[in-house]
Amino acid sequence: MVQIETTASLESFRKFIIVSTCRSFIPESYLRDFEVFPEREDGPGAIYIEAVDKVTLKKIREMTFVNAKEILGIIYSSKSGNTQLKWRQTRKRMGKVQGFASANALVNLVESGVLTQEWVDEYLKSTQVGNSIPSEKAA
Repeated sequence: MVQIETTASLESFRKFIIVSTCRSFIPESYLRDFEVFPEREDGPGAIYIEAVDKVTLKKIREMTFVNAKEILGIIYSSKSGNTQLKWRQTRKRMGKVQGFASANALVNLVESGVLTQEWVDEYLKSTQVGNSIPSEKAA
């Protein structure tokens, strides 16, 4: 797992949740509406949208789609438990993302624009450097 701490737009984090959970069955109208977010009940894979105003639209499979305005925070957990991320509003539609992500979630974070490919490349470089130093000293 990779520790994540970055800033991201609300829309990029919304896209991450959709890509990670319901891309194959979200209605097209919900996908285009920036105020519609997927939520999932407590338990493994819980997703919670904290908002000033939130209305339930429709339940499809295990996802409940909500229309939410003035988002304050989002809590995302993967069903496997390997990814735990929180988005907290810092200014209007921008926020801070913190938590841990699996390799699969990293791909989705890049695809959705939460992280850049350069960030992932730098992370991979730093872990390779960190792993090679101890073995060089041992030799």
